Amino acid sequence: MVDGLLDPAAYPHPVDQVELIETHISWVLLAGDSAYKLKKPVNLGFLDFSTLARRRLFCREEVRINRRLAPTLYLGVIAVRGSVEQPRFGGTGPVLEYAVQMRRFPQSALLTNRPLDAATIDRIAERVARFHAEIPSVPGDSPCGTPDAVLAPMLDNFDHVLGAEIEPGTRNSVVRLRHWTRARFEVLRPKLAQRRRDGFVRECHGDMHRGNIALQDGEPMIFDAIEFSPTLRWIDTMSELAFLVMDLREIGKEGLARRLINRYMEITGDYEGLEVLRFYQVYRAMVRAKVIAIRMQQPGADRLHDCAELHRYLELAKRTTQPLRPRMFITHGLSGSGKTELGHRLREHLPLIQLRSDIERKRLFHLPLEIRTAAAPNAGIYSIDATRRTYDRLLTLAGAVLASGYSVMLDATFLRRQQRDAARALADRIGCSFTILALDAPLRVLRERIRVRFASRTDASEARPDILEAQIARREPLGPDERSRCVHLNTERGLSTDGLMRRLGLD
Repeated sequence: MVDGLLDPAAYPHPVDQVELIETHISWVLLAGDSAYKLKKPVNLGFLDFSTLARRRLFCREEVRINRRLAPTLYLGVIAVRGSVEQPRFGGTGPVLEYAVQMRRFPQSALLTNRPLDAATIDRIAERVARFHAEIPSVPGDSPCGTPDAVLAPMLDNFDHVLGAEIEPGTRNSVVRLRHWTRARFEVLRPKLAQRRRDGFVRECHGDMHRGNIALQDGEPMIFDAIEFSPTLRWIDTMSELAFLVMDLREIGKEGLARRLINRYMEITGDYEGLEVLRFYQVYRAMVRAKVIAIRMQQPGADRLHDCAELHRYLELAKRTTQPLRPRMFITHGLSGSGKTELGHRLREHLPLIQLRSDIERKRLFHLPLEIRTAAAPNAGIYSIDATRRTYDRLLTLAGAVLASGYSVMLDATFLRRQQRDAARALADRIGCSFTILALDAPLRVLRERIRVRFASRTDASEARPDILEAQIARREPLGPDERSRCVHLNTERGLSTDGLMRRLGLD
């Protein structure tokens, strides 16, 4: 039947030629301005497309869930009719099969086929964060998202890989990763249950990686969500984020992966989720390993290629299990001195989370990040009490970030000695290194930077000239004991990333 659908005459619209793309669970026929996706009649345990009725059901479900993130892409479900020798989309006669009809887009639009940049990653992070905020949380009586439901597909991944014909060394690696997963799961079990109670298990996409994201007019279009298993779709939002993070890391884009994490966190505020992020990254690497193992057992498999690809994902999973050595950085500097830019540089070179006082202050008061409150110095959200609460929040979040293994940079002015001492005490309690990044530039430079930034209305900062003058009046200089843990940076002419890394002993 699939061979018959390669005939351009099988389509209800003009088609010059038909291109076939095959995966382990589907055939996709590219014809004219449409794409038709047929599900293979297979039962792999984690999915069951073995009957025509089930394939029709899951075609309909695929359209429903994918219209959330790609509404213009999914056109509907269409029947294949006619005979096996001469099948046709639409028309009359007995139904042979069902397919999802989609609007075709150029393969060059896929993220797997185009260079990635910071702006694209930011747009994806923002789209995913908005999506996660919009979708429903799992009902309390649902079996999805419980700790046991989280562990089951993880163990299934290992079973599939161990069931393939793999070398003894590879098998040993898989066994060690399975042991780590079980042990880490027991540690995280209470956290996983708490996140479900807190509403972080939602009806997600479930398969969010570069191959399922295309750019349309510069905006991300995320498609091919998991329709065949509620268990694999109703998941922790951190599991969703982890797949794309893992996918970026697998191609060596560690900096962009960290940028994705940071931008997502800035929007959602889900810093507590960092504790489970690496756990889910290992899971997502093993999802890829399972797919490769299934492919290895199918006719026509390229065993040499598949073994190399399997080894790559197992190595990535292994690296992800390695413990991190978190560090704490705080900034000390007036508005406009370059604190946020410094954080952007650092977080693309270190496993670091940047916590911005400008953002957390507004989150504390349930304000949109882009809003301008026009608060006077020492009033409104900049009152003495509001500032105290903001710094308390930064330290609480920093504790969660450091406990997850990530380093943290507190992006705030830290003009008061008391504020700096509180941060230093937290680092000492946790047992991580503590560094003050003191930034400075001439006042004329600071005033111009503030003027340009405030006029652009593209940043959460509300710093104005009057706020800068108030900061100058109340700042407390670093003491001798603080200078021993301080790196001074003059930002008048910008910052050299290589020079910065050398100054911090990170080159």
